[in-house]
Amino acid sequence: MRRIAILSGAGISVESGLSTFRGGGGLWDNYPVEQVATPEGFRANPALVLEFYNKRRRELSGIKPNRAHELVAELENHFDVTVITQNVDDLHERAGSTKVIHLHGELMKACSSRQPQNPSLVIELPSYESEIRMGDTAPDGSQLRPFIVWFGEAVPLIEDAIGELASVDAFIIVGTSLNVYPAAGLVNYIPSGVPVYLIDPNDVAVHNVPNLTVLKMGASAGMERVFAELLKMK
Repeated sequence: MRRIAILSGAGISVESGLSTFRGGGGLWDNYPVEQVATPEGFRANPALVLEFYNKRRRELSGIKPNRAHELVAELENHFDVTVITQNVDDLHERAGSTKVIHLHGELMKACSSRQPQNPSLVIELPSYESEIRMGDTAPDGSQLRPFIVWFGEAVPLIEDAIGELASVDAFIIVGTSLNVYPAAGLVNYIPSGVPVYLIDPNDVAVHNVPNLTVLKMGASAGMERVFAELLKMK
């Protein structure tokens, strides 16, 4: 079975109603990155950071996957599909995707603030209404924190993502500005001759990527086009 890898960013979830982080009206316009998305910000004001992600979780409770998420999941009917996402929402899973690598963590999980990358100390939150409060502790006794990879922290699953690209037959990039590393560097690991599809309504700076097809459109419309193209290569 042919293999497809997909790199998704915040833009794929925009049509579901979730805010992006960058760009006009993005979350970073209202919340400085340094305050809510760095280890230093958490140490300075953990209550503020916890509430920021509690709000994101409550927001996610009323959001549903859109057609782009559904089409990504439907590709599994025809191909061996791996989704590599920069998103912390669970919309890919809710749409039906079964193999998802979350590079930047998962909103519906919490972890130890002392050992945030220790998988044995990661817990599933029971519902979208779940809140992490000051005084809630991880199994090692430390304050629980969101299971999010913050700026300045290592991205532990990047090697897994790179490994998935070694034998792909097509690569789709959808809804990401390719500004955040190391995720943006994944384009450098695509095997020679593999077709690459870039879906985004905005201009994305991408250089020296052979076999690149740019679809300057929204995620759902772009995925409809790419889905049809990929079926021709079965």
